[in-house]
Amino acid sequence: SSAAAALQDRKGVELKVLYLEPVSDFADYFVLCSGTNQRQVQALAEGVDEALRAKGLRPRHVEGLSSARWVLLDYGDFLVHVFDEEQRSFYALDRLWGDAENVTQAMLQ
Repeated sequence: SSAAAALQDRKGVELKVLYLEPVSDFADYFVLCSGTNQRQVQALAEGVDEALRAKGLRPRHVEGLSSARWVLLDYGDFLVHVFDEEQRSFYALDRLWGDAENVTQAMLQ
């Protein structure tokens, strides 16, 4: 996916793409990534936005960009979550959605 590639290009930490469709009805994919500090979290989220806008996609909703601790970019069928390490550990979406298939490698090819 373009979102995952943009996060990888900007050196996002612990990039993970979860396929949610079999276990959820509100989104098909979660793209999860961490930044090492608030500046990187913001840069990662902005990188996703830029990459997807170049393909004609705009987020329906963005939350958390100014505080840059947990940024959510909602594209309807998929949600991009960019965390600082503390927020990612606290909210543990990776574990909460543990039943979802990890399709990270397939999305990066």
